[in-house]
Amino acid sequence: MKSRELQAELLTAAEFAEFGDVIESAETSTSAMNSASFERFDNLVCLDIDKSEGGKVSVSIARCNEPNELPFSFKMMERHPLGSQAFIPLERFVFAVVVAPAGDTLDESRIRAFRTNGRQGINYHRGTWHMPLIALDRGQEFLIIDRIGDNKNCDQVELSALYTLVSE
Repeated sequence: MKSRELQAELLTAAEFAEFGDVIESAETSTSAMNSASFERFDNLVCLDIDKSEGGKVSVSIARCNEPNELPFSFKMMERHPLGSQAFIPLERFVFAVVVAPAGDTLDESRIRAFRTNGRQGINYHRGTWHMPLIALDRGQEFLIIDRIGDNKNCDQVELSALYTLVSE
């Protein structure tokens, strides 16, 4: 069986734009709120949720019970064709994401890996291929914003090779 190694790049909005949005405070698009005692960072993501047939926006929290250790090998990726999917860490910590462009089929030649800087969250565009959530420590918690409903909203594909995400 073939094996392919992936090195995680530092996550930036420009490099991740094809796959989704980077969620972090930025000095652009700020506004004051609560009598200027807070600075608000607006429009950080574009939620894209198919609300037909009972679909709706869901806000959840996920806590890691079984952390991943690098190097981490995988042979499957998934996508959500009916909605975007955001993961926002509830504390500062680094996590990894593995993605490929949206489409009916997965183009393995375009799989990329990113690591956050510890202050970033991500929002996958609707249909973006990705690994399930990768957390590196037990107890890490993520706020999740995605679509729930009765329709099937998770396609999985087995990869042609074993991929290994390596540490820096």
